[in-house]
Formats: sequence, structure tokens, C-alpha cells
Amino acid sequence: MVTKNRQFLLAKRPIGLPDESTYNFVESDIPELKANEVLVRGQYLSVDPYMRGRMSDAKSYAAPFELDQPLNGGVVGTVIKSNHPNFSEGDTVTGRMDWADYTAIGGDQLRKVNPDQAPITTALHVNGMPGLTAYFGLLDIGQPKEGETVVISGAAGAVGMVVGQIAKLKGCRVVGIAGSEEKNAYLINELGFDAAINYKTTNDLRQALKEACPDGIDIYFDNVGGEISDAVFSLLNFHARVPLCGQIAHYNDTQVSMGPRFLTTFLKRSILLKGFIVTNYEGRYEEAIKDLAKWVSEGNIKYKENIVEGLENTPDAFLGLFRGDNLGKQLVKIS
Repeated sequence: MVTKNRQFLLAKRPIGLPDESTYNFVESDIPELKANEVLVRGQYLSVDPYMRGRMSDAKSYAAPFELDQPLNGGVVGTVIKSNHPNFSEGDTVTGRMDWADYTAIGGDQLRKVNPDQAPITTALHVNGMPGLTAYFGLLDIGQPKEGETVVISGAAGAVGMVVGQIAKLKGCRVVGIAGSEEKNAYLINELGFDAAINYKTTNDLRQALKEACPDGIDIYFDNVGGEISDAVFSLLNFHARVPLCGQIAHYNDTQVSMGPRFLTTFLKRSILLKGFIVTNYEGRYEEAIKDLAKWVSEGNIKYKENIVEGLENTPDAFLGLFRGDNLGKQLVKIS
């Protein structure tokens, strides 16, 4: 009988890129349940760029991870025991749980997953947080119109590839920016993007964008920031919209990054720039999940997963996001 629970604790707050000293991998007893709690054995764990911000103690939209406490994120798993009336042993559920084999969690923080509807891993990407982020960022802030040009940085990631496919459903020209020929070939050949640019091999990104976007850029879905965004901003059309989703180029910076300043351009061209987080739309999740599930079942949205085996390899899977290892959603198969 299993009696121990492996888990990752935050050992210290990293400066720059996290390394082995950032974490403690420990064993503890399997947690006991309190009233209305559920014991979940994790099957798959999501690693996401936003987690780097939570490793710091700077004020942000989410509370920082606590030192000497488990890190956490999106997990899908199986109910082992339940003290909550809405959940039974054997149910498949998803929620924010520990980087661990087992988590005791309040039932009101969990959502049931139907394993017959779609692979359970999709609850962590296309039918989960990344899909919701793509849906609301593009449709609510971007407001795409048929014939417009949409550019997406980080286009081969879990959010970016869903953004691009929804934009195609809305009749837009879609241009992705990613970091390898393999990723760009997937965007064009499998997902139907109109063009894709490899920012690592392009000598002049702005010129490559001008060629790929002959009518300028109407929507820029920004997952990356940095020099990529600098190149895009100069090509935005009048009344363009910029859903600001992520800035992964800066998450490990140790000093403030300086670059071109474009607010004057945004002013003169009446450009909308709006940062957002998916929880801003919490009251509308059901609407989005219904649409996303329908598009996935109809084959209008495809997805890709990169699965790293073993809970013990979670830190390296996380770092893989910054190396650009993943095509699609980066997941860890816990055991």
C-alpha cells in the first residue's frame, strides 16, 4: 500500500532562470482529509510560464508561492477518497493542485472531467486554462473581423495555436511567430495558418512581417514581448487591437529591459492595448468551454501535447518552456 507522497517545495526565490536549488523534492505522509475535502491522485500536471512570476515575491495578480510549501498548478487526476457530496471515488477531476502525487483539496475547487468526451489531458489545455485564455483574449479584446490580419507570438504554444485556429474560424489571415522550422511547418500544414516566421533564423523580423502581412496587422496576440513585439508594433494598423497575454521573453530578467517606446504610435493610430488574465472572465467559463469542446469535436481546433514522464522531472519540464522545447502544451505525466 502506498503511504508516501512525493512533492516539490519552493526552496528559495530564484534570481534569473530557476535551477535545482530552487526546489526541494521531498516525501511526506499522504494528507488526511478534512470536511468537504477530496483526496486526488494526480495523473497529469501542467507547467505554464506564469508560474515563474509566482516564484518571485513581487506583487502581481496571483499570490506568490510560499517558501517551503508545495508549488501548484493545473492538474487532472482521480479521486481516491471524498468527504464532499459532489465527488465519489474514481471520479476524474481537474483543479489547481500541488506538484505532488496526492493533493487534499476542497471539493468546491474542483471540476469533473468526462473521460469519454475527450482525452483527460485536454482539460489542461484546449478545454482548460490555455484554451479559455485564447478564447477570451482573441474574441473579447481582439474582436476579429473577417479579412483582418492576426499575428501571434509564441504561436506554437498551447495558447497561441488555439488563438490562430479561432482566428481562422472567424475568416482572418493568420501569421504565427515561432522558434523552429518544425513548429512553423505544423502551424501551416496542420493548423492552417497562412504564414509563419522563425524568429530565430530571420535576419530582419520586421521585413519578414511586412512580407507576410501586406495589408498591415489588425490584431497582435502577444505572448512573448521583447524584440518580437517591437517589430510587430511598428506595423499595426489604425484601430488595431493588442491582447497582452504574456511576456515570456522577460520572465527571467534580472533588470528592467529597455527597448523602443511605442505609446506615441499607439496614440496616433488609436490602437487598443489591453493586458488580461483568464480569471477576469471566470463568470463566462461555461460559455467558452462549450464552444471550445464543440470546435474540438468537429475537428475545427486541433492540438498538440509534449508529455514529460515522471513527477521528478517537473522542474526540467518547466524550464523547457523557456528553452522552447514544447510544440503545443507542456505536460508532466506524474506516474
